Amino acid sequence: MNRFGRLFQVQIWGASHGPGLGLSLDGCPPGIPLSEADFYEDLLRRQGGNLRGTTPRKEPDKPIFQSGLFQGKTTGAPLCILFENTNTRPSDYEKLRSIPRPGHADFVAHYKYGGFEDYRGGGHFSGRLTLCLVAAGVVAKKLLPGITIQAQVTELAGCSNLEEGLQRAIDAKDSAGGIVECRIQGLPIGWGEPFWDSAESLLAHAAFAIPAVRGIEFGTGFSAARMFGSQHNDAILNAEGHTKSNHAGGIVGGLTNGNEVVFRIAIKPASSTPQPQTSWNRETNQMEEFSVKGRHDLAIALRVPPVLEAITAIVLTDLMMISNAGSSLFSSKEK
Repeated sequence: MNRFGRLFQVQIWGASHGPGLGLSLDGCPPGIPLSEADFYEDLLRRQGGNLRGTTPRKEPDKPIFQSGLFQGKTTGAPLCILFENTNTRPSDYEKLRSIPRPGHADFVAHYKYGGFEDYRGGGHFSGRLTLCLVAAGVVAKKLLPGITIQAQVTELAGCSNLEEGLQRAIDAKDSAGGIVECRIQGLPIGWGEPFWDSAESLLAHAAFAIPAVRGIEFGTGFSAARMFGSQHNDAILNAEGHTKSNHAGGIVGGLTNGNEVVFRIAIKPASSTPQPQTSWNRETNQMEEFSVKGRHDLAIALRVPPVLEAITAIVLTDLMMISNAGSSLFSSKEK
């Protein structure tokens, strides 16, 4: 469904070329200072057109608070935020109605919803909805004092030099994939709920809500399969749990261990590419060549860091609330 979280619940809705999109945050504590200005930095980082290789589509992305905020403070009621779409061009997708775009959700969405889906720009499946995730992340970060979350693109089109990777895609007149790494510092020991709600499980679950994610790894990730146990084990140095190495990526047994959490996600190339493609036409029942028009990202990965930071903050806030609830229960028993 479109809701995530146990105690800190995020629900998103809307479509790429509809009148607007938005989110509802249930479980947000009262008294949190919040204003429109708090959203500017992260929303601007996510916007297209600010970096070379991103879509030229520009939207104001101004948060409109519908409920849960009064006199600059959260009220404890569901926090509902609306974003209006003002720069839509649905006509770009009329000709593609009968031709599902390879790599997009067009084909599967048509079957799932019986032809009633909003096909304009991917509708509800569009990366435009990551705007809602980033907005939820802005609120979640306010609930995590002392914890820093930073994500950055570390590879583009197979190159660690991002400009070089982007130029490769430009020269090929094609889209490019990339890798985005996230690092979290300041986490306490013990956040996570094994087995199903382990810290890695929830971070992975949320990460795959970002369109175009194709893989995730923690610490040494898949490289661990080529190591011996004596090499991979992180020697514990002190009572605070600090380790000599960090092959585990800051999570052991599904629980945070007090070290820096490190994980990476793989972002596929944008399916909408300038290159001519072929696909099945549902009206003619024939394969035919077509090209995707409209405004699209050359390298989606460039816009992913603030989205990855946001979903990470959402997961951590939920785990913090769950952990605190459990701590209170244990404390009362000891008394």
